[in-house]
Amino acid sequence: MTLAIVYSRASSGIDAPLVTVEAHLSNGMAGLSIVGLPEKAVKESKDRVRSVLMNLHFEFPARRITINLAPADLPKEGGRFDLPIALGILAASGQIPQEILMQYEFVGELALSGDLRPVRGILPLVMAATRAGRQLIVPVANASEAAIFSHAKVLNAAHILEVCSHLNNTQTLPICSGVISASLNEEKLDVAEVKGQPRAKRALEIAAAGKHSLLLMGPPGTGKTMLASRLPSLLPTLSEDHALEVAAIASVSSNGFDAKQWRQIPFRSPHHSTSNVALVGGGRPPRPGEISLAHHGVLFLDELPEFSRHVLESLREPLESGCVTISRAAFQSLFPAQFQLIAAMNPCPCGYAGSSQDECQCSPEHIKRYVSKISGPLLDRIDMHVEVARLSSTHFLERSEAEVETSAIVRARVIAAREIQQNRQGVCNAQVAVSLLDTVASLEKEANALLSQVMAKFNLSARSLHRIIKLARTIADLEESYDVKEVHVSEALQYRCLDRARYY
Repeated sequence: MTLAIVYSRASSGIDAPLVTVEAHLSNGMAGLSIVGLPEKAVKESKDRVRSVLMNLHFEFPARRITINLAPADLPKEGGRFDLPIALGILAASGQIPQEILMQYEFVGELALSGDLRPVRGILPLVMAATRAGRQLIVPVANASEAAIFSHAKVLNAAHILEVCSHLNNTQTLPICSGVISASLNEEKLDVAEVKGQPRAKRALEIAAAGKHSLLLMGPPGTGKTMLASRLPSLLPTLSEDHALEVAAIASVSSNGFDAKQWRQIPFRSPHHSTSNVALVGGGRPPRPGEISLAHHGVLFLDELPEFSRHVLESLREPLESGCVTISRAAFQSLFPAQFQLIAAMNPCPCGYAGSSQDECQCSPEHIKRYVSKISGPLLDRIDMHVEVARLSSTHFLERSEAEVETSAIVRARVIAAREIQQNRQGVCNAQVAVSLLDTVASLEKEANALLSQVMAKFNLSARSLHRIIKLARTIADLEESYDVKEVHVSEALQYRCLDRARYY
């Protein structure tokens, strides 16, 4: 036969759509052409494949060779199609059997010597090929990443000759294996290292228990960054499904997947000069941004007002929907972004507004302009606004080690509260739909009356009210209370201190 079909996979966001590589030999002027919306790197495959086959003493057909990458409307990029294109030409010219090709999918870039080079985004390919019921063959350099998905038996090869020997049934390729150690016992930053700040630590515990977003506000040197960096030590371990989602996003990112990060909670802390594309995602082809790399983890934005207003406003939709859609003229890419936002800011440009120990050098207009960089709609979407006050020097000397709670102690309470939420509604309190709030968060009469008074006095938005109720529900869960009481609502109200009117 002069037509051969080989299966491969493209990369589209964190998906891996099937690409059918069709190789056809026909009479006419000798040449090799690739069709099916290939980008420049794919078009260059014909020169690499021709050199590889000739260097390895295969017969390169002196006929008109057409390679079709279907579907034709799906963009193809990178060198991942080198191996399937070469195998398609060999199968169409009768140098390897065609029937066995239907059982496999192939991906890999070819060196001119025939060595297989690694490609990006292997994990989504493994999962997609497994669902399709075919076995995937990958470069040996991708073996450790492919081995993460334990439900699949992925084969790996270092050279195209090894793949041909396997297809000719003269040699068996090894199954991908790798030592992926979940660094669950790795030494983490402990919340006990933060001296004082009991109110901020309590807010951090509530944020961890309900997956609430948190804004820490105070003068420089009060421990805001220390507190934020210790939040991962309070969070439950990632489940295998969530860890696979995190690894799949990292796999298609610019830096690729690092096996040392397997099952570690993502903690992303971009600089305030970060662009909108770097934060949300984009480029060509689209890559995940910081908010997607923080999926099932923590996104920490230090010096929040120093970020561009346009960059901050781009957080509003992902905070609500838990995903981000990057739209281009020809296609769309969807990246998950269920992150927990932790932010920190100073109360004014010099950092000492409201401080009793340092004199603020900023005028009211400067303070107003500084705080107004954070829009009201974005503040509404942040569940907790907590002031972090500066400690006196005597507090550090009088600190009692017996009063310190370690992250392990707090984490046990967080896990217990998370289990209550999972058993009740299947998600954390911060992710509960508004339509379920009346069922999930049953307010006592006194608590309802208190909320009504606060709504009338401060003219809170409906979104702020819903977030206060969710906060109160989390506080009640930490105390293992079925109903949301007045004391729970009262404490929740204390964590909404950033009333913008105070600065105007």
